[in-house]
Amino acid sequence: MKAVAVDVAEGYVSVNPLFLKKFDKDMVKELYENLNKAMTATRNEKLDLTDQAALRMRNMRLQRLHNAMIILRNTAREKRIPL
Repeated sequence: MKAVAVDVAEGYVSVNPLFLKKFDKDMVKELYENLNKAMTATRNEKLDLTDQAALRMRNMRLQRLHNAMIILRNTAREKRIPL
């Protein structure tokens, strides 16, 4: 699941309800934890604030991870999966 979280952050995989349909309860929880860890790791990266391209890439990664977590939370709530 860590690889999926990294792929989501890089934009190779998009998380949507159809993508999550084949996941069971444990896989959903594990993906949520790995997305959270990837978001924390992305936030903790040290960057030069004058490098606009790097800042933009970091913010896009954070945005993708955040959107994936929102979709995952809503899908888990619909399926009554506690995260």
